Amino acid sequence: MEYKITLRAARINANLNQSDVAAELGVSTESVANWERGKVPLKATTLVRLCQLYGVPIDNILLP
Repeated sequence: MEYKITLRAARINANLNQSDVAAELGVSTESVANWERGKVPLKATTLVRLCQLYGVPIDNILLP
């Protein structure tokens, strides 16, 4: 059985840090941190890019 995971857990499972993700997406590390904390809503296109980067299906992601 697969469990839903948070954005943070998906990033960690992909062996990436927030700086890696920020550089790949062309955003600040603060943006990545805010997405993971649920302080700023994600655009659908950004969520798709994150899932591709993390190597997880979009339906496995649980947003904060």
